[in-house]
Amino acid sequence: MRLSKKVGIIIGIGVIIALLVIVVRVYFQQVGEQQQLNEQLDAAEVLSMKLEIDEEDLDDQLTQAQSLLGASQAGFPLAIASIEFGEYIFEIAEECNVNFSSLNFPKPSAKAEGSVTYSVVSLSLPVSGAVEDIFEFINTIKTDARFTSTQVRSVNLNVAGGGATISVDIYGYAR
Repeated sequence: MRLSKKVGIIIGIGVIIALLVIVVRVYFQQVGEQQQLNEQLDAAEVLSMKLEIDEEDLDDQLTQAQSLLGASQAGFPLAIASIEFGEYIFEIAEECNVNFSSLNFPKPSAKAEGSVTYSVVSLSLPVSGAVEDIFEFINTIKTDARFTSTQVRSVNLNVAGGGATISVDIYGYAR
């Protein structure tokens, strides 16, 4: 059975239309995917610019932090020389008219805060003298330039006995 020319043309046109529909559908799918990829690319470029700005800000913050660390390190002695600080304490005690009942300088202990390591000498200074002189002694230790890395932790004052026990920490930065 032979098909007529009209049927052949209609089938041919149907195949062409089906092929065109498939091609148009694939084309629009590709256009949609291209638009999604362009949107993702734009978002990635915006994120990249933001990350570059954040990186610059973090670099600036790191530089500032390193500068502050350097400045802070300069305020600490390189090492805590017990003899040297002992001499300073005796000088101040003599100037303030206070006496020590005993004095012991322990070895420095190492402490760490993050990546910074420093040493600490904890002293207990039992002194005797007039209350005003003891206060002057404490104030001198807190304000003397030789003791910039020193912290007075506590003072136990015995007013009736004319004495006090002063707890002091001396900090040194281990470079």
